[in-house]
Amino acid sequence: MLKTALLFLGILLFLLGCGKVKENKRNTVNELNSLKKLYEENFYIGAAVNDQIVTEKNAKALDVLKKEFNSISPENVMKWAEIHPTPDSFYFDMADKYVALGKKNKMHVVGHTLLWHSQIGPWMNSVKDSATMANYIRDHINTVATRYKGKIDSWDVVNEALNEDGSLRESIFLKVIGDRYLDMAFKLAEKADPEAKLYYNDYNMWKPEKRAGAIRVIENLQKNGIKIDGVGMQAHWSLTEPSLEEVENSIVAYANLGIKVAITELDVTVLPNPWELEGAEVSQNFENSEEMDPYTEGLPDSVQVQLAERYRDIFKLFLKHSDKIDRVTFWGVNDQSSWLNNWPINNRTNYPLLFDREYQTKKAYDAVIQLKTDSTDQH
Repeated sequence: MLKTALLFLGILLFLLGCGKVKENKRNTVNELNSLKKLYEENFYIGAAVNDQIVTEKNAKALDVLKKEFNSISPENVMKWAEIHPTPDSFYFDMADKYVALGKKNKMHVVGHTLLWHSQIGPWMNSVKDSATMANYIRDHINTVATRYKGKIDSWDVVNEALNEDGSLRESIFLKVIGDRYLDMAFKLAEKADPEAKLYYNDYNMWKPEKRAGAIRVIENLQKNGIKIDGVGMQAHWSLTEPSLEEVENSIVAYANLGIKVAITELDVTVLPNPWELEGAEVSQNFENSEEMDPYTEGLPDSVQVQLAERYRDIFKLFLKHSDKIDRVTFWGVNDQSSWLNNWPINNRTNYPLLFDREYQTKKAYDAVIQLKTDSTDQH
């Protein structure tokens, strides 16, 4: 009887030990997984970084960035108003730190952006003469792109030059110079840094009319023998829009031009937005209300699940077209740092990214990871 009991105890301990080993192994695998490692054969996984990360003051954000991402974009430090606030002054301190951060961590470094009507040097808005305007643009692109020659892997050369109907936006550049400013910007960028990849970047690039306008811009550049390597589809999306069909149609249409597609500013709002909202135009702002800010105490589990399913479906589509996509960049590292807390309504509580306010992974992160671990297990 004693022998039987000892034998039973031994078997039980053995089985428990096996279970423990198996659990430890699973945990080890999870620790080894990260977004950048799992997707490295498909496309870069990027994040936009703010001043606190650029200066390495936010240790938690920096840890997540290094572990999970292999590409960075600057939220603000390379925009015209930050680098070139007056005609004769350039301030490169923060931009230098940004580039150094990317190179130190062996990341793909994105330059954002050389020419954009918003956050521009304020004096530019009063220029009326086309030759003067052209000289300012030439000086800006030459100075900035030459400084980072060989250090920036890809530039968003021109940002948001289109209206929703696909026509060219009535920006200060179009008003003073005409549509040739597009050719000029890409030519200058190529001359200043011939090795960098050059992109046109815009929001709502999935909409048929805007897509047609972008295709016209790209084809005109190509027809004129001007280098353009890719198009950036800003992905400021919601739980229900855009439809994956329209996103897919756009990815395919742009790739058919012989260029790469970058998903450049990915976030998924879980909050309602005003009906009058148009795209991601930064100048829009609306009044806050309880109806427009329903999750101040935390995101309900049912919405967490919705967000996870949305991200899973989005990344499933990206994987399907990974031969056409070279980069997927989230606009921010965690929910706390997202611009969507203050746009299009100030001081809201949004949950659009894969990491929560404490830098912990969310169900949405698990869904994006699971897509790859499941496919790995099947092979």
